[in-house]
Amino acid sequence: MDPECSRLLPALCAVLADPRQPMTDDTCLEKLLDWFKTVTETESSLLLLQENPCLVELLSQALKFQDVSSRILSFSLRLAGIFAAQENCFQFLQQGELLLGLFGEAGPLGLPAWNVPSVRSGWIQGLCSLAKHPSAEQFLVDCGAVDTIFSLQGDSSLFVASAASQLLVQVLSLSIQGRATPHLGSSDGDWPSCAQSIVGYLEESLRSGATPQITQALKVLTTTFGRCHHSWTEALWMRLSPLVTCLLEKDTVPTAHSLADLFLSMARSPTFGSSDCDLWVTLAQTLSCLSPTQAGPLALGILKLHVCPQALKTQAFDVLLQPLACVLEAAAQVPGSSGLPDGTGSNPTMADALLASTSSCAALLCQSLAHLGELQALPHSPRPWPQVLLLEATVMTLRFCSGSAVPISSVGGRLCGILASCIRVQRAALDFLGMLSQGTGACPQESVTQVFAILLEYLRSPESSPTVLKKAFQATLRWLLSMSKACGSNNPDPHTQPFLRELFPVMQKRLCNPCWEVRDSALEFLTHLTTHWGGQPDFRQALLASDVPELTQQLLQDPEAYVRASAVTAMGQLASQGLHATPSGPEHPGAKQKSLPQELLHILSLDSEGFPRRAVMQVFTQWLQDGHPAMAEDLEQFMARVFQVVSRDLDWEVRVQGLELARVFLAQTLGPPDCPYAVALPAATPPTSPAEVLRTLGRVQLLEFAFRALFDCDRPVAQKSCDLLLLLRARTAPGGGLQGAECNPEAVTVEAALRAWQAGEQGQPLGELVPEVVVAILRTLDLEGLQATLAESSDHVEQSPRSLLQDMLAAVGALGGHEADCY
Repeated sequence: MDPECSRLLPALCAVLADPRQPMTDDTCLEKLLDWFKTVTETESSLLLLQENPCLVELLSQALKFQDVSSRILSFSLRLAGIFAAQENCFQFLQQGELLLGLFGEAGPLGLPAWNVPSVRSGWIQGLCSLAKHPSAEQFLVDCGAVDTIFSLQGDSSLFVASAASQLLVQVLSLSIQGRATPHLGSSDGDWPSCAQSIVGYLEESLRSGATPQITQALKVLTTTFGRCHHSWTEALWMRLSPLVTCLLEKDTVPTAHSLADLFLSMARSPTFGSSDCDLWVTLAQTLSCLSPTQAGPLALGILKLHVCPQALKTQAFDVLLQPLACVLEAAAQVPGSSGLPDGTGSNPTMADALLASTSSCAALLCQSLAHLGELQALPHSPRPWPQVLLLEATVMTLRFCSGSAVPISSVGGRLCGILASCIRVQRAALDFLGMLSQGTGACPQESVTQVFAILLEYLRSPESSPTVLKKAFQATLRWLLSMSKACGSNNPDPHTQPFLRELFPVMQKRLCNPCWEVRDSALEFLTHLTTHWGGQPDFRQALLASDVPELTQQLLQDPEAYVRASAVTAMGQLASQGLHATPSGPEHPGAKQKSLPQELLHILSLDSEGFPRRAVMQVFTQWLQDGHPAMAEDLEQFMARVFQVVSRDLDWEVRVQGLELARVFLAQTLGPPDCPYAVALPAATPPTSPAEVLRTLGRVQLLEFAFRALFDCDRPVAQKSCDLLLLLRARTAPGGGLQGAECNPEAVTVEAALRAWQAGEQGQPLGELVPEVVVAILRTLDLEGLQATLAESSDHVEQSPRSLLQDMLAAVGALGGHEADCY
């Protein structure tokens, strides 16, 4: 331990032990514990206590006052556990019965502070740290801690109960490790005393018939089999399996989710994962016993196992398919003709659950669709994937929800009434429909036509909620792109071109929707479509034949900031493809309107919200990178205006994006860097000299913007500016024929202004930035040092243990002079 820390420890321990002192901040106590953990990982805990007896005194004082702070008591319990994790230190603390006083029945259990969950949690965490060596096992039995751990399994605090369950597993493992596993059997005498009491507790809980106790026991077993992969876990299961499997024989299986978690935890363990294990029979039985809602998560877990009999995977897959099989049968003209694989036909239990209520039906369908979506994304299919039938079932589910289905059977009529306008199912079905687009290569054209028909129906329907519409837009985009990819072309698929012609009139209505979320979703969808297909003739023709570009431009003035930002992005993409509305057409005779760049610059200058301004800067950057024609007209004047506006923007993200624009402009102005190994070829245009580059940067006000940003109070802005100036110095200063003018009066003026800016006086003018002055300033500034400083975390100076101890003492006035290192 650092000598300075040792000097401060006695005063700090005295403060912590004194109940009259103000409460210490929880964060400081956590940092102090972390520091002690770090120290004891590399040093002897025993030596630490012997050299700093104040720590032992602090632990002794924790139980002497009835009104001890719950924070300090919890801290002391955890600290004692950290020290006692080393066996020689454990023996040292045991000599004075200090550990017995802290963790025994006569310890904090009888204090009022025990009612505080943090104290019980501290007691558990202390024992978790302590229970790591053989000496700890007998101590836990002798001090009665094991019984207390049992009682905490059902603690009112979920955090305490969870920690107690973890501790019980750790104690069980500690008591058995190193023992001869073959001697472990069904008799109590075969097990070590501590393990015997734990196993007895688990048996009693499983026999109790009370759901809370059964759940607690199953959680302990789940953690045990998930964490411990030794052979003794098999002996444990052999003893407890009759009690666990008896739970499956009851009419209503209690704690079904806990049982599923237990069996899946065992199936993932190498101890139980062999192909001939009885566990697979139990899993198959469990799938049959659980209700449809309870069986779904278990079926998904089985299908995700790497080692599992194929018959069990088939059964699990059937469980997930059954809700959709019921939907298809409800819509079928011939009863029993769902079309899904054998074994997934009519299931009376599933049908009853679907028709019980809207909530039950929605829960089952959403669960099935979500689980099938997870499986569809897996690299290995659980069985031949019924792509076409899943498409039909999903489309039919959406039709039941929208009311467009025409059911023939009474079951179909009831299902139609239950699912009518069910937004939850609509969202889940549209999500799954989008995922199914990945298998478009195996879809007949009839199925694809049905998909686009239902998507268009939802996009048109005035009943579609904003969230459902967003899902419909997302699914539509995925299907359009997948169909294009399946054709091996970037063009829209020929079969989707009629859909596009019907789509844009729908887009026009959605762009005028009174709900801002709908307008925003439509703009995002338009941006994605234009990004992928903006250069394709069929898409351009369909888009330009609609009013979508004009409506998009009008939304630049939308009252909602999110919509304005999305409109900026959409217009930027449309303009990049030459698809934006122009004011020179016959629909605007004699009108003098702003060009799109000027309109976006107006938004950058005057919009009160940050989102649209950030979007404008991203569009300008993209235009400059792509060489957009709009940026070619009087580029210097336009860039000067942009940098002038963005340098004074209050949003740091706008300033960062402005520096990214400056980086792109600088790179284009400098041209590609010289390569000494390149073959000399005649250049079409002579390279720009460093002096001319600096003059250009000065005219567009990039230099002033970059120097101002260098001392920005927001670190990302300063970092970006520092990187930019380092690039500029590397390309202009060495060998560029320019000499710095350090003694020039203009350079002195600029340096004085920069120092003022660094001090926070941003109002002082910078002065004239002639090339020689800029080179001199770039050489004078310690950009590498500033870059290293900016890369450090904000608390790198104050992270030392010494600083922590000083601050804790200063908080209670126990530190003299100016020793505090507060932050």
